Amino acid sequence: MSELVFFSGTMDCGKSTLALQITHNRSARGLQGVIFTRQDRAGEGKLSSRLGLVTEAVEVTDAMDLYAYLVGELSQGGRADYVIVDEAQFLASGQIDQLARIVDDLDMDVFAFGITTDFRTKLFPGSQRLIELADRIEQLQVEALCWCGARATHNARTVDGEMVVEGEQVVVGDVNRPVEVGYEVLCRRHHRRRMTSATAHAAALSPDVLPVNRA
Repeated sequence: MSELVFFSGTMDCGKSTLALQITHNRSARGLQGVIFTRQDRAGEGKLSSRLGLVTEAVEVTDAMDLYAYLVGELSQGGRADYVIVDEAQFLASGQIDQLARIVDDLDMDVFAFGITTDFRTKLFPGSQRLIELADRIEQLQVEALCWCGARATHNARTVDGEMVVEGEQVVVGDVNRPVEVGYEVLCRRHHRRRMTSATAHAAALSPDVLPVNRA
């Protein structure tokens, strides 16, 4: 039976590397897949890992019907034995329904990779729908670590070096002002305290790290 499988984790959990590994392993067995992605760090129509590996992919747009796209490819003589979807958290809820239809109606395995929550600890719509529909949810085994050494479970966004908990859910870039947007994985404790590696280092250098009560 074909399955819709959601591989979830934090930003540094190696999800894109696993997606590329699945593609490589299945290609070695003579299988062909269709790779969808959205807003990959390497640019439009790319699936890349932090290890520097890159392959071509189909860029998903807001209006794209993934089921219809795949049926169109097959109708024109194309071949697809399975589907890979990276950055699945950025897909719309309806597009996740289309992935489920690919599994059910076309009898293909669909492997979706994504992070579950955003920098505000809120579920992405695509990830929420995957949790609702997936046949299996796999927590990626590559553990990301917070700067303190604990298991990282939360994604933090920094703007000009300061952690923020408000703003748009997806930020690709700011064209209006030259701000530096960064991301870091943290444990729940330090995400709640808004303490990134940079602020922790600054606190360690401060002569008054903890409040001191003087009589």
